[in-house]
Amino acid sequence: MDLNCDLGESFGAYQIGSDEAMMPLITSANIACGLHAGDPVVMQRTVQLAAQQGVRIGAHPGYPDLQGFGRRNLDLTLEEAAAFTLYQLGALSAFARLVGAELTHVKPHGALYNQAARDASLASVIARATAKFSRSLVLVGLAGSRLLSAGLDAGLRVAGEGFPDRAYEPDGSLRSRRLPGALLEDPADIAAQAIRLAREGVRVETGGEPRFWMVETLCLHGDHPRAVENARVVRAALKQAGVLIQPLS
Repeated sequence: MDLNCDLGESFGAYQIGSDEAMMPLITSANIACGLHAGDPVVMQRTVQLAAQQGVRIGAHPGYPDLQGFGRRNLDLTLEEAAAFTLYQLGALSAFARLVGAELTHVKPHGALYNQAARDASLASVIARATAKFSRSLVLVGLAGSRLLSAGLDAGLRVAGEGFPDRAYEPDGSLRSRRLPGALLEDPADIAAQAIRLAREGVRVETGGEPRFWMVETLCLHGDHPRAVENARVVRAALKQAGVLIQPLS
């Protein structure tokens, strides 16, 4: 099981998350590319930190929405969505190459991620833009989502993602952050959900019959109030449960 975290989300004088403390606890870093969060200096530092820790480097492209942290739906054309995706992959790749590394994966952020999980056209645009950049990249998306189907259609390897610290709806989607209970608070509950996702995947109820969507990577949110504690607890719980922790290849 891969453990990923959204990092590099600070901006100028504003500090978000605990990147240095989280990095030794994960295997893959999804690094903001300057449009929803991050800036060139933050991107470069985060890439360097990941390379030093042997953590896989992935692009975390989002909508061009610094003020809304990329969590607001934007009505972009498909051409714009493709161009913004390529722009962000190229920017982060430049910093990765400076430290002798390459991008290994792409995971959209926030509203872009959630919209691509449901919207087949947007999912296809993101997948095809990623494939144009490099077919060696792994496309990470919500387990069972249209983004993963689009990635396979584009000839990419895909990885279904699960969220130990988020509540799920019966259809397998994440509960909106605007609703109560969307974010799990108790580290024990988060660890238990991590083990369940690793062993069983995401449970989906359709027509009264349960189905399961496979999970290959778990997201440990770096902006959670107890992010570092949660990461340590989850990592220890997975190891105790016999789950092998390894990065996406």
